[in-house]
Formats: sequence, C-alpha cells, structure tokens
Amino acid sequence: MDDLKDKDTVSVYFVNAALSHLDEAARAHALKTSGIPSELLGSPQARVTAPAFSALWRATALALNDEFFGLDGRPMKVGSFALLCHAVLACDNLDQALKRALRGFALFLDDIHGELRLDGAHAVIDVHNRIQAPQDRLFADETFLILVHGLMCWLIGHRVPLAQVSLAHARPLHAREYTRMYSQHLAFDQQLTRISFDAQVLGRPLVQNAATLQQFLKSAPQSVFLKYKNEDSWTVKLRRRLRSALGSETWPVFEELAAELGTTPTTLRRRLEAEGNSFQDIKDQLRSDLAINLLCHSAQSIDDIGAQLGFQDASAFHRAFKRWNGLQPGEYRQRRLSAAPPLKDR
Repeated sequence: MDDLKDKDTVSVYFVNAALSHLDEAARAHALKTSGIPSELLGSPQARVTAPAFSALWRATALALNDEFFGLDGRPMKVGSFALLCHAVLACDNLDQALKRALRGFALFLDDIHGELRLDGAHAVIDVHNRIQAPQDRLFADETFLILVHGLMCWLIGHRVPLAQVSLAHARPLHAREYTRMYSQHLAFDQQLTRISFDAQVLGRPLVQNAATLQQFLKSAPQSVFLKYKNEDSWTVKLRRRLRSALGSETWPVFEELAAELGTTPTTLRRRLEAEGNSFQDIKDQLRSDLAINLLCHSAQSIDDIGAQLGFQDASAFHRAFKRWNGLQPGEYRQRRLSAAPPLKDR
C-alpha cells in the first residue's frame, strides 16, 4: 500500500508561468529536461509531479541565468539563493535571519521586496511589487512568498503557520493551491500582498548549519516549495482521511467524514468553499495526483492503477484521467517517458 501514500503534484498553471519568459527553443529544452509533456500546457486542470516541476525550475533558471523566472527587471543570477542562505546562517535567531534575507532579496531584485514589521502579536511581511504585467506581478508575489516562507521554515526546522495571507490580486482560478502552499486563511483584492504569523516565532533560534544547508540546496527548489506545506487546512485534513481509505472497497461518505472531523456537513462544506474546494474536487485531485505518480514512477499497468484508486471499470478511470489532465493515462505515461528519462521520486 506504500504506492498509495500521498504524492505531491503541482498545477500546470505554475509550469506555464515558469516558462513564460523563455523563447520557443528554451521552452522545449526545459520541458524535455523536466519530462513534462508539452500537451499538458493547454489543459488548465492538468498537474505534474513535484520532482518534474523542481527540474523545470532549475532548467528555467539555467536558461535565463535567473532564479526568479525573468520576472524582475534585474535577473536573480543562479547561485543567489544559495549565497543568501549562507549569509543568514550566522544569525542568532529568525528575526535577524529574516531581516538579513529580505535585505538580500532587495539587493538581488529591483522591482519586488519585502518589509518585516510588527502588528500587535503578529509579525507581518509586506510585499512591495512594482512589476507591471498582471500575470508576472501575480507569479512574482507567489514565488517571493514561497522563497521567503520556505527559507523561514527551514531555518528553524519546522513550518511557520501563517495566520493570514493577503494578496493584491483577484482570486485566481488556481487559488485552491494556496491552501497547501501558504494557509487556509486567504484574502484577495487587498491593497498589498502580505503574510502574517505569530511574532514570538521571530525569537526562535536557528537549527541549521553548513552541513544541513548542503542537503537543503541539493534538493532545492523542491525543499523550498513543498517540504513545509500547510497541513492544517480543512482541505488537507479531508485529503489525508480520504487517502487512508484508498484501496478499500468503499469511500467514506461526506457526512461520516464531517462527524470524524468534529463538525457538521453544512459547516464542513462551508469551510471547504472558503478554501476554494469541494468534496468532489478533493477526491478528484487526490486520485489524479496518485495516478500521475504511479504512471511516472511505477511499472504497474494502467488498469491496475485505476483499480488501486477505486475505479472498478477501467474505462471510467480513462475518462476521469482525461477529464483531469487533458490526456488519456496511456498518453500521459508515453509522452512523459519519451520526454526524458524517469525522474527519481524524492
């Protein structure tokens, strides 16, 4: 049953956003290097494995010599993030390290920077973004928050829960991704993009050293954007419970799950809606994520994969996978494997 453990995937939105500043030849090379079929790019619901997106990030950075995807007026040259990590290790606590990290980002980038301040019991990082193109501006905010928050979490050795994430953008179609990336407490159309968290965290000592930094950088950027994902949202709690039922003959019904989580179906449905999700969406994404990883990292037949995921009819699995990802499962596996050698799952 280990094959059915949760596997992270990344929305194709982030793939398209990462590729947006590459020319045609560089795009093709980055996709081939990461093993991502180009046919997925036109399917908004499609997803790719976390190792594939990590490889795409690295390939894009090398192609542009820019670890910030070409979004800023000044390239954040390859090696900048590693240099910044080395610079903060000498700090005594997270407060010092975070201030130094934000100063470092401000040196590397011209059009976006973060400012740390206190607001009562909360620490707040305001993101000031002067990028003009709307899509670039959004992706720059998303990327900046991932880099800053991921570094914070790694420095003290555990996730820093975010009390609130405010974005200076309308709710995008991929907003449901934010509940795992950042927090379930989201606000859109705000004056500034900002995150807030318990100010007491700033006093925490750093637990990392030069040896652990090498491992962190070796697995970056996956260690940054997924290792410290939010596990506290209602979406993730429900996903975790559904995952435990995979391989059984029946799925738990919504009313049973609400009772297990100590709430009512109406309240749970409302909380999921606030996070941009529904019970059916969560079931579909979980099965899609696991199917993608099994197709990419196992030799199981497609029918066996469908059966593992609870599809008694093989054709129903084929139809569902096509609806989720824009390709039949056989096409996904074939094109993924023809694009590049299989990536080792981390």
